[in-house]
Amino acid sequence: LASDSLVSRSLESAQQCLFNQDYGTAFVHYLLVLNLAPVLKDFASESFRFTLFKWADELDSLGRIQDLFDCYEQALELFPSDEVIINSMGEHLFRMGFRDEAAGHFHKALKLKPDYPEAKENFYRVANWLVERWHFLMLNDRRRNHKYQQAIQKAVEGGCNTVLDIGTGTGILGMCAKKAGAAEVYACELSKTMYELACEVVTANGMNGRIKILHMKSLEMEVPKDIPKRVSLVVTETVDAGLFGEGIIESLIHAWNHLLLPPQDPSRPPSQAGRVIPAGATVFGMAVQCLEIRRHHRLCVSEVGGLTTAAAGELHSPVSCSSEDDSTEPYTTERLSRLPGGYTPLTEPFNALDIDFNNVQELEGLCSREVSRVRLPVTGEGLLDALAVWFQLHLDQQSSLSTGPKEDTCWEQAIYPIQTPHNFPLRPGDELIVEISCRDAYLRLCSVAVARDGREFQLCSALACLGTEQSSGPRDYTMLECAEMALLNNQPYHDSFRRALAKLITNLKDARSIQGPSKGQGLEVMPLTDPPSGPMDPGPDPFYVLDVSEGFSVLSLMAASQGQVKAYSSVEKTQHQAVLRRLAMANGVPEEALEFWLNQVEDEQAVLQRPSREKLWSAIILDCVETCGLVRQKLMEKATLARCLLEDGGQIFPERIVLYGMLVESDTLLLESAVQGQEPTLGFNIAPFINQFTVPVHVFLDLSTLQCRHLSDSVELFILDLMNTNANYTNRDVMVNASGRVTAVPFWYQIHLNEEISVSTFNQDSHWKQAAVVLHQPLAVREGDWVRLAVTLQKSSISISATVYIYK
Repeated sequence: LASDSLVSRSLESAQQCLFNQDYGTAFVHYLLVLNLAPVLKDFASESFRFTLFKWADELDSLGRIQDLFDCYEQALELFPSDEVIINSMGEHLFRMGFRDEAAGHFHKALKLKPDYPEAKENFYRVANWLVERWHFLMLNDRRRNHKYQQAIQKAVEGGCNTVLDIGTGTGILGMCAKKAGAAEVYACELSKTMYELACEVVTANGMNGRIKILHMKSLEMEVPKDIPKRVSLVVTETVDAGLFGEGIIESLIHAWNHLLLPPQDPSRPPSQAGRVIPAGATVFGMAVQCLEIRRHHRLCVSEVGGLTTAAAGELHSPVSCSSEDDSTEPYTTERLSRLPGGYTPLTEPFNALDIDFNNVQELEGLCSREVSRVRLPVTGEGLLDALAVWFQLHLDQQSSLSTGPKEDTCWEQAIYPIQTPHNFPLRPGDELIVEISCRDAYLRLCSVAVARDGREFQLCSALACLGTEQSSGPRDYTMLECAEMALLNNQPYHDSFRRALAKLITNLKDARSIQGPSKGQGLEVMPLTDPPSGPMDPGPDPFYVLDVSEGFSVLSLMAASQGQVKAYSSVEKTQHQAVLRRLAMANGVPEEALEFWLNQVEDEQAVLQRPSREKLWSAIILDCVETCGLVRQKLMEKATLARCLLEDGGQIFPERIVLYGMLVESDTLLLESAVQGQEPTLGFNIAPFINQFTVPVHVFLDLSTLQCRHLSDSVELFILDLMNTNANYTNRDVMVNASGRVTAVPFWYQIHLNEEISVSTFNQDSHWKQAAVVLHQPLAVREGDWVRLAVTLQKSSISISATVYIYK
């Protein structure tokens, strides 16, 4: 009876604390109630969840991370199979960078409830981090797998009977060694997800206990603590598109010094000597012209949306071999064969570097090598945009793999973009001077000068020296992300926005002239902040425009340049704000006409609020589509709130988004989405395990260069109406105009700024990529069939199911 009384009082206290928003105390009371009276779990589960989530958010904001996770552990002791609590804990883990642990929680939530949309989207998001898409391409590359298998088999049969697989991934190379007859096989893997996957794969292939897999970096391994003795063979493929980016040099130096037997020589038998597969590599490079690379890495336009860009200073991407800035990456990666618009070689391929992985002295001396200079005869005419780099991986003396742009390979190429502020034209007869170094164990290639007519010009000032432009003295350097740079270079997009903004402001001016001077909207809703301070033009009330675009955007400045507009930008970085101020000054925009919204709002989570106590927005610009090709999360919720903050006649930009798609047959998308059976993986049973991480929506696609067959015309799939907060979901019937297998539905958007003006995310100027839903099972169709597509949008995740039927 006493316990019943305690339970009753505690339950009442929990509910009262919940009403008073004292979530911490409410949580403690609920814990007591549910531990003493488990029979109340069903009754109190919803309130308990709500209390937990509110208290967890409070703890998160206070930085009490350990307390936050303690609360979740306590909750899961009470509700061990509650998919909502498990998913929520995964979201906190993901935000804090614990991606492996988050994936485990999302996966568990989906096993408990396979159709749980929040857990499904979360799992898809984290799966891209944990098992990158190249794993599928690589495992489907039978030629690559077979060559590795042959080299390993030859080495084992030659006497290398103890093997260490560094960065084992799915365990395929270690299993090749065991199948070849190696007496002892060890493998290490740093990623928790891939380690657990490798353990499952090895067990499924009957090698459990015959291959020892360690969850650790090879750099932390010691003999005899982790392996009993030094091994005679190390196999690895810890290489990226730039060869050294995954740390192969450091790991091989450590292996030679601590884990491998001494190198082979005639005085010792193979079983007592060490060697590495791959045995070495040769790196090649080539200068190229490529508009797609250029527009992602440097400013290509002198005017955008009616604004001159000269005052912006020097803008470039965070990809640079400059020794002055350690915050940059030396290269990015691209598949040259898939770049929209293609590329033009300006030189013949050249040998940039040779490296012997079986020579520890050469490995140790790599970073201290003197910078080498090569002079490349220019063979083609065009603008110098980048150096493209690939390599030949020598598995042994007889076998090699190439990652070249003309090869049928799963590899991308490394791209070293030119970051000079001007276009630089090369012509046959020139010589391009390139410096090659390996600082920090990264391969760095830098185009430093051009030799022409007996003179040598430094690239940073070559254009000026050649008489095409005068030097303008010291320049301001500002870094933009590659997608931000491509956006700034997208002139049709900005011109469309300029025209749509101008039309709106003209309409609002006309409306005001009919109504008389504005004295505010007369609403009593209180703002979250005080009115912004600062000098205002004493003329008519300004029109307030808010741009909440992600990252760097000049749309607010374009609005401010319309006159009688007070524009607010959500640009956050100080350097980026400085660029906008310089552009405003150079384009005659008054200082008070442009302000930075995030400098004024107290809560960055509450960006959408009134401009001042008595004012509403004339226009709110929402960022609707991510560069990767997906709709931004919570777009419709933001549109609902934004609509409440508009004055009469005001507008959300864009006012609606139309999703288009088509039916295609694409083996490429299949190979990038899942391992296609056991044949490409040498008969090993790997597919069912790694395919757990298959993500149905592929992003960052270039549909214009995707290898595919179009099986239908493009069709409208659904409409998102932001001005009415309406999503028009209906089934769409699509006519098949060519027989084949529907493997995917690529999609893109037409973004309608108003009734007359729209921009597409699928054209040559677009800074957006496209995306595609890959069907779980390909759908066989014949010309004249009809396919019914059911399309839904959950948060930012688009799902499409397809069925085929024939009209009678």
